[in-house]
Amino acid sequence: GRGVVLTAAGQRLLEHSVGILQLVARAREAVEATRDEPAGRIVVGMPPSVGRQLTRPLVEAFRRECPQARLAIVEGLSAHIVEWIATGRVDVGLVHNPEPNDAIDTEPVLDEPLCLVSAARARGAAAGKPVPLKDLPTYPLVIPERSHAVRRLLETQAALAGIKLDIAWEISSVPAMLDLVAGGYGHAVLSRSAVDAEVTAGRLAVRPIGAPPLVNTLCLATSASKRATP
Repeated sequence: GRGVVLTAAGQRLLEHSVGILQLVARAREAVEATRDEPAGRIVVGMPPSVGRQLTRPLVEAFRRECPQARLAIVEGLSAHIVEWIATGRVDVGLVHNPEPNDAIDTEPVLDEPLCLVSAARARGAAAGKPVPLKDLPTYPLVIPERSHAVRRLLETQAALAGIKLDIAWEISSVPAMLDLVAGGYGHAVLSRSAVDAEVTAGRLAVRPIGAPPLVNTLCLATSASKRATP
């Protein structure tokens, strides 16, 4: 918080330390892999919008299929998860719209159209009609700060369309965003799956963004240099 940065010597030490710790972990995993059942520890990184949906089914499946192994799940923005994978803190992650990175291998797993999320009582929300991209400036938005993948995608497409968005509030916590939207403080742009529970409960309503549609791509990300264990 005070702008502390590593010296050049500290940076070199960090690079060596990460490599040493990864070698120790690989040695341990290689020994444990000779057992009849998968063992060891795996760290999975997920964005908050994905974590709300997948944490429980992932834990249930992991406990059923790998009872001798340990699972750790961390949440963070896609940009942070990519950094954590590159430095060895996270083994595998789900990230939105990753930028090219030589240290990371990515595989697309899901394309999700983005929607305009509004309070259920907001005018026109219940109709569910598509909202043209050119009309987005008429909606005050509650969206994450600039490092968030959805924010980058939204601003890129807005710039290509020659429109300027009305950013009312910058909130990087998905639950906090949804609370503000439900309270009438603005509208959010998220995938439908991220707000299914609130829509079902009658708090929020979603309308697809169209002409052109905004598509959010979810990718599976792993280290390009770390060998996968069993």
